[in-house]
Amino acid sequence: MAQAQTPSRGGRGRDRGERGERGDRDRERSGRGQPRGEAGGHHEESELIDKLVHINRVAKVVKGGRRFSFAALVVVGDGRGRVGYGTGKAREVPEAIRKATEQAKRSMIRVQLRDSRTLHHDMNGHYGAGRVVMRAAPSGTGIIAGGPMRAVFETMGMKDVVAKSIGTQNAHNMIKATFNALQNSSSPRSVAQRRGKKTGEIVSRRTELAGAPAAAAKE
Repeated sequence: MAQAQTPSRGGRGRDRGERGERGDRDRERSGRGQPRGEAGGHHEESELIDKLVHINRVAKVVKGGRRFSFAALVVVGDGRGRVGYGTGKAREVPEAIRKATEQAKRSMIRVQLRDSRTLHHDMNGHYGAGRVVMRAAPSGTGIIAGGPMRAVFETMGMKDVVAKSIGTQNAHNMIKATFNALQNSSSPRSVAQRRGKKTGEIVSRRTELAGAPAAAAKE
């Protein structure tokens, strides 16, 4: 009767070595398609600032009664001009906040700031019944805004701004109206590129227009 041959220890070692080499090659292949800056992506996410703006308990009527869940509104920014907002709904508050934070990270926009502290120009925004007015402010003014708008400016890294909400006090509409205004903002560099001029010409023209009311008042 023939006996089954057992593999030698040397054969086992070779098999393990081949499997290890194949695993290394698979890891190398999987790493080729990843972006170069992925290693720094985790570091950037750790520097993000998130603020919970509003949380609401909602009820859904089902056959057995009412089913409660929570809806969260979160604003996320990096403190250097990038900001985003997101909403999330779940049966538990922490899970709703986590969903809203993930959505906010995916929908971040970049806003050009003047001297990294304020807006380049005054702007208006609206969404539904929400109306917001935002104005650039001199250094040392601080953030003069209330409620959800303050959370947006703080996470974005803005230091001087005067803002006012006109109309609804709904947090969702106020946030969306604020982002509507921020998305329509423009810097002197972008205006110069669009008009085919130099940035200095745009800045000097803005300085002349700003000084005209003061000169008229003196007269």
